[in-house]
Amino acid sequence: MDRLLRGEIPPGGRCDIKTLANEAAVDRTAFYGARPYTHLREEFERRLQALQQAGEVTDPQEAQIADLKAEVTALKERLARSAGTIDELTDFRARALARLAAQHEEIVRLRGTADAASRITRLPTVRTITIGSSS
Repeated sequence: MDRLLRGEIPPGGRCDIKTLANEAAVDRTAFYGARPYTHLREEFERRLQALQQAGEVTDPQEAQIADLKAEVTALKERLARSAGTIDELTDFRARALARLAAQHEEIVRLRGTADAASRITRLPTVRTITIGSSS
């Protein structure tokens, strides 16, 4: 009982009555009812509960489970924050593209208006002249 409560759990075992019975080489049913080891089960459960209330974890497997649950919770929160950030960035991208498209349309419209109202004569576009050699 003392070894289990100190955290010396055998491989595949836990800090429970089943492991206590296996370690003591006693049938587990002997710990229940009016059987000979009922007082040991009650003492074990009382001491185990006192340790748990004091915040001590006697079972490494339970400590690992608690750590993994805390990690899962933290990862879920991180995932939710990431999803929120992705949504915000997607909305920002859509708004930016819409603004760029509107600005482009305004530029095209203003160029058309400026070209129509302009009194400046546009020069023809420059053509590339190739000078060939005569033989």
